[in-house]
Amino acid sequence: MARVSQEHLDARRRQILDGAARLFARNGFHATSMQDVLKEVDLSAGAVYRYFSGKDELIAAIVKDVLGEVRASFEEVARQSPPPPPDLLVGAVLGRTLGVYSALDDDGGSVFPPLVIQVWAETVRNKELACVLADVFTTLREAWVRAVEAYQDAGMMPPDISADHVARTMIATVQGFIAQQALFGPAPVEVLQDGLRALTGMRAAEPGS
Repeated sequence: MARVSQEHLDARRRQILDGAARLFARNGFHATSMQDVLKEVDLSAGAVYRYFSGKDELIAAIVKDVLGEVRASFEEVARQSPPPPPDLLVGAVLGRTLGVYSALDDDGGSVFPPLVIQVWAETVRNKELACVLADVFTTLREAWVRAVEAYQDAGMMPPDISADHVARTMIATVQGFIAQQALFGPAPVEVLQDGLRALTGMRAAEPGS
């Protein structure tokens, strides 16, 4: 019997994950059955269960995959030295993040934003996945704190504001824009960039003006 290569095994696992991701983004985790997954990926039950024991394990794999991609996107951009201005930095992160799973997009919309919403909801009820999310968030905060400290060292941001507070706010802008994409449809990254550029360029009004 011919030995199946690791490359083939990895490709088959990716096929299952991608098909499940499309369904989960479209219908939600709990409205999707394993039978739906089998039909979507056009594989037998035996072929799918070779990789995943059931829907819970498949959900866990999707959650870890999504969070891993998000972490990689943030970390790569935040490592730039010196970092670009916040609007460009956040825009670069958001652009790469929204590009995750772009090959799976269907019906004219992106799979990733609704999938992220499903992931966030799932971590509320699943303690193991909540720990994974907390670990990713901690890593992101540390990476973005370093970026903010670089801004402060370069005189681009006031040094008397907590770098952690600024980092959390920058992360929140990306999270919020992803949520908007999921709830209200796609919008270009430039929308967020323009808004950030306007907000960060604000100055206090002069007395009597």
